[in-house]
Amino acid sequence: MTQHEPDDSDERRRSIGSRRNPQTQQAILEAAEALLIEGGVAGFSIEAVARRARAGKPTIYRWWPNKTALLLEVYHRQKVAPVHNDTGKIETDVALFLTHLMAHWGNTGAGQVFRFIVAEAQRDAVAAEALRRYGAERRAQTGKIFTRGIERGELRGDVDAELAAEILSGFAWQRLLTGRLQISAEEASQVARQMVRGLLAPGR
Repeated sequence: MTQHEPDDSDERRRSIGSRRNPQTQQAILEAAEALLIEGGVAGFSIEAVARRARAGKPTIYRWWPNKTALLLEVYHRQKVAPVHNDTGKIETDVALFLTHLMAHWGNTGAGQVFRFIVAEAQRDAVAAEALRRYGAERRAQTGKIFTRGIERGELRGDVDAELAAEILSGFAWQRLLTGRLQISAEEASQVARQMVRGLLAPGR
């Protein structure tokens, strides 16, 4: 190798920094996703991701403080199911949210990944903070289902949309953590009906 030919360590050193290099970031996320598909959570580690992505561990740890933070980003990238629908009717939107989320968790490796993330958050403060931030983002997103219901006049004006989203997510998480991801359209509609009707505006 001549003095003008860069080696792998040169490339790795150039990728280290607080600002993410888009190509390196993509390589890391793709490597992490591939490892999850091939070996599940058991075969996932920062070391394995670094080898697969040809990236330095310091780069990964600078952008993702631990394995849980990286798993959360990969998990979010995999959430392709259309869980946030706008049908014009709050009960239908809530039922579809549950149906699609449960299917996504049950039919892909996403449920296993999220169970691991929740478990890690019970023993590691950094993981818990990563999950807390992610949960806040999800409550804001899912809360839009209820905000639309308020704007349409279906729900009372004093309904806290993010609190309603947290109640809905709490049901979903409880099902995930107890291994009960099968939910029929009828059951999802029943859950939506029992939850939403306590939020309805008078006369609805």
